[in-house]
Amino acid sequence: MEKTIRRYDLDWLRVIVFTLLIFYHVGMFFVPWGWHIKNNVIYDWLRWPMLFLNQWRLPILFVISGMGTYYALSKRTIWQFLWERNSRLGIPLLFGMLVIVPPQVYFERLATNAFSGSYWKYFITVAHSGIYPEGNFSWHHLWFLPYLLIFSILLSPVFIYLKRNTTLLVDWIKKLLQKPLRLYLFCIPLYLLEALMEPFFDVTHALVDDWFNFCFSIVLFFYGFLLISTGDVFWKSLELLKKKALIAGCICFSGQVVIWLFFEDGYVVHFTEALLKVVNIWSWILVLFAFSAQYLNRSSKSLAYANRAVYPFYILHQTITICIAYYLMDLDWGLIPKATVLVVGTFGVSWLLYDFILRVPILHPLFGLKKSSLSKEKYI
Repeated sequence: MEKTIRRYDLDWLRVIVFTLLIFYHVGMFFVPWGWHIKNNVIYDWLRWPMLFLNQWRLPILFVISGMGTYYALSKRTIWQFLWERNSRLGIPLLFGMLVIVPPQVYFERLATNAFSGSYWKYFITVAHSGIYPEGNFSWHHLWFLPYLLIFSILLSPVFIYLKRNTTLLVDWIKKLLQKPLRLYLFCIPLYLLEALMEPFFDVTHALVDDWFNFCFSIVLFFYGFLLISTGDVFWKSLELLKKKALIAGCICFSGQVVIWLFFEDGYVVHFTEALLKVVNIWSWILVLFAFSAQYLNRSSKSLAYANRAVYPFYILHQTITICIAYYLMDLDWGLIPKATVLVVGTFGVSWLLYDFILRVPILHPLFGLKKSSLSKEKYI
């Protein structure tokens, strides 16, 4: 097996993006569009920072996961890799659907007066009530895990071939990136999906009917593997491109805001907005990778702790947020007090539960924790 060098900037970036996910889900309690449970007062202005964050927060995680797959396959056979993926993703997903997610649906049903009674009375209906939203069985925020598992299974033979053979594709990408601006050629497949496929397939996170989101995400996952395969070529290109990418990201998101505010739907508007959206997403992904590589590519005790904790926090956090939000939703408080309670409560309870989980080894597989040290941890 080949020797690989760990990139701590990817660890930091993964921790930062998952941390932002907690703030994002707290924000979902207050913004105009639908979520599982809503505050009694909606703050329309919050949609702007939420829309900005929403566009790139999940795409960058799929790219990071593709990069992590490159490192994982450096030390495993394909069968070892698939076994590890099933264990690390499948077990927490099943446990989450049976134990972690049901309280979210319970409080949603209470909030909408669709159910009344004790949690136990509700819980015994979950297994035979059908699939959410009509039924109560769901993976909710854990949808990222089955998608990542399926992407890993589908693409692992391709990844193994790319790693073990000097291919024209990787060599072509290396030559392509000699001119950093060509990184934006990766937007072309994403644009075609956004412009031609997105209007016909709503994002559902339900897997079976989520064709646009599935295709868009698996392309990003593949991009992550492909770009990390080029070695230093990618990182050197980022260093040269980062300022232009930052400017492009600011311009494209501003252009989207102008379209949302002042233009009606139409073919020209749709294709223009799709281009701005894709370039915006890709620009912020490049910006985050570039500045993380510059400032965060170093190990620390804080990173060691956070990198191990981030997966359990991800599994736990939305249930905690919704449970707290249910008791806040009708209180006559302002945005700041409620948001503070939600953020502090979500992080605090997640940390307490994580600390307990660490002390009970039998629980570790249920939350994707390994016995190994940080140097062997992989990106989910």
